[in-house]
Amino acid sequence: MWAREPDPRDLNGRERSTYLHAVKTISVRYVPKTPAFAPARAGYKSGPLAPPLIHPPSRIPPTLSRHAAAADAMESSAVVVPGTTAPLLPYAYAALPSSADDARENQSSGGGVRWRACAAVLAASAVVVLVVVALFAGGRVDVGPAGEVSAAASVPAAKMEMPRSRGKDFGVSEKASLAYSADGGFPWSNAMLQWQHTGFHFQPLKHYMNDPNGPVYYGGWYHLFYQHNPYGDSWANISWGHAVSKDMVNWRHLPVALVPDQWYDINGVLTGSITVLPDGRVILLYTGNTDTFAQVQCLAVPADPSDPLLRSWIKHPANPILLPPPGIGLKDFRDPLTAWFEHSDNTWRIIIGSKDDDGHAGIILSYKTTDFVNYELMPGTMHRGPDGTGMYECLDIFPVGGNSSEMLGGDSSPEVLFVLKESANDEWHDYYALGRFDAAANAWTPQDPEADLGIGLRYDWGKYYASKSFYDPTKNRRIVWAYVGETDSEQADKAKGWASLMSIPRTVELDKKTRTNLIQWPVEEIDTLRKNATDLGGITVEAGSVVHLPLQQGAQLDIEASFRLNSSDVDALNEADVGFNCSSSAGAAMRGALGPFGLLVFADGRHEQTAAYFYVSKGLDGSLLTHFCHDESRSTRAKDVVNRVVGGTVPVLDGETFSVRVLVDHSIVQSFVMGGRTTVTSRAYPTEAIYAAAGVYLFNNATSATIVAEGLVVYEMASAESRAFLADDM
Repeated sequence: MWAREPDPRDLNGRERSTYLHAVKTISVRYVPKTPAFAPARAGYKSGPLAPPLIHPPSRIPPTLSRHAAAADAMESSAVVVPGTTAPLLPYAYAALPSSADDARENQSSGGGVRWRACAAVLAASAVVVLVVVALFAGGRVDVGPAGEVSAAASVPAAKMEMPRSRGKDFGVSEKASLAYSADGGFPWSNAMLQWQHTGFHFQPLKHYMNDPNGPVYYGGWYHLFYQHNPYGDSWANISWGHAVSKDMVNWRHLPVALVPDQWYDINGVLTGSITVLPDGRVILLYTGNTDTFAQVQCLAVPADPSDPLLRSWIKHPANPILLPPPGIGLKDFRDPLTAWFEHSDNTWRIIIGSKDDDGHAGIILSYKTTDFVNYELMPGTMHRGPDGTGMYECLDIFPVGGNSSEMLGGDSSPEVLFVLKESANDEWHDYYALGRFDAAANAWTPQDPEADLGIGLRYDWGKYYASKSFYDPTKNRRIVWAYVGETDSEQADKAKGWASLMSIPRTVELDKKTRTNLIQWPVEEIDTLRKNATDLGGITVEAGSVVHLPLQQGAQLDIEASFRLNSSDVDALNEADVGFNCSSSAGAAMRGALGPFGLLVFADGRHEQTAAYFYVSKGLDGSLLTHFCHDESRSTRAKDVVNRVVGGTVPVLDGETFSVRVLVDHSIVQSFVMGGRTTVTSRAYPTEAIYAAAGVYLFNNATSATIVAEGLVVYEMASAESRAFLADDM
């Protein structure tokens, strides 16, 4: 015991580890006798660390003692069919209630015949205008024997109460779905669960995944590491999964890269980054979740730097290399960023996210190093967010607007702005802000204080979190990954044997027309999956109508659409429409003068649909404000799924049409609006609008405006390759 509360910086490696264990019996957090937030004294340098205290095997939980065989688990998970090189999909589904009933329903002459009759009639005539009111109010559209269309009204379903998250006390991550059911949940059939597996989004061969970690281009391969449970379908045993690709589309899965097998990471090898030094050395930094659940920073290096696949790693004997400084909670110190070289003082810089409890504000701590083992905490903070922003995690910073997005330190050029990004742990949204960065002064300043980090711009307005970018030297571009969690129940995740997806990788650059927002767009390599284009441009959709699109399938699509409002309808509107907000609105069922209008996907024309749409409102001064929303409220009949209406505003400049690109892939919908100025991501779990019943419609639920889909091209998307790495892949 210490006679006084010690400063961890004054302890050697063994004393630090002993101290971290001791504080577990006192408090989950070390609070020194200083103000609520007092950054460590400037100029402090961490000294050499003694070899870490490794607890005997008896201290390692039994569920984690199997990690030594993690690599073998990956190798054995892929079953190769004799005579081929492609393994069978390793996930399997146990029989669930009502699968036979669902199969009979899908094959019956009820909904199936109605849908096929509707498709045949509409395909023959190209487009047929349907009455839309009942469809959006929760009614049903039926097609009679002669092809007549009738709409039956029904009472809208009551809003589902949001269940409470179970959290880590139940062995579930805070980032897990909020939806769970104590009574077993919806009786998913095998056919429903199998349909949810995506065709061209990255996901592990099986089991749970969350944050992307250390994306990097190295040895001729794009590497993607990610938070992964190799043994189950919810948050536990958190390791670093690993896959490689030549194009970020087709993936080869490798053995688990890092496992929690030391006292300093026994409760999880958490999020981190990879830095490739000019001499080719590779540095991996990550947050270790210790046996007391304190967060410390750790270092690993490749066991064989000549291996382009980076298959094996060595944890540095000096780990942990960084402990939370005084004034920082032991559980509020995580996610070291890729390092950059600062020429003003010839040091490498990293930043780490935290929070100031005085005001509950996110803060950014900066460190400098010359060897990645010894670090100096820089004075103050790089940035302190507005009060209420909470814990900043999964930080990112990079330049935009200049000749390169490679992070090379500060830049005072007038055309260069610096993106500062954080993942808001309180609400699970990814925010960004544009500003100036003075590396010598260790200060980032927002361009617009009203859009400071955590209160303004978002990477995505839907289900999108823990994003991580990297610089791609092969094409001089900045690419961002993020994980898209499940919004169904945990019981469903266990039944299907996997949980979470990665978003489509996106290029990120400054919108040079506005200079107030980013442009995010799917990497060009995704276009190689396009096939069978259908051009349906020129369709007019009257107010209160829907139009079915005659497509071969609705499960894997890339849709590019541009809409024009009738200018006379806009000019004739005299009433202002203020206060609209996607999340507080009635969704696609809400009717305004100039919207909503857009697309329905995963739509069966009866019960289920996911809407992606514009809503245009006129202000008191006559100006137009454009919103883009996703309405998930009718995406499924299952009641234990979190369904929301999400979205935000998007700039539309003079002369621009309302444009959107929508990627549809089984259980995920991603929209890139106005060339990528705004993006929205949703998960969807239809129970009826699947396989042949997954239709696509145009709709216009405005009360007094006609829209024209001037451009409408729909591409079918081929499935990407996703399998275990084989020797032939070299």
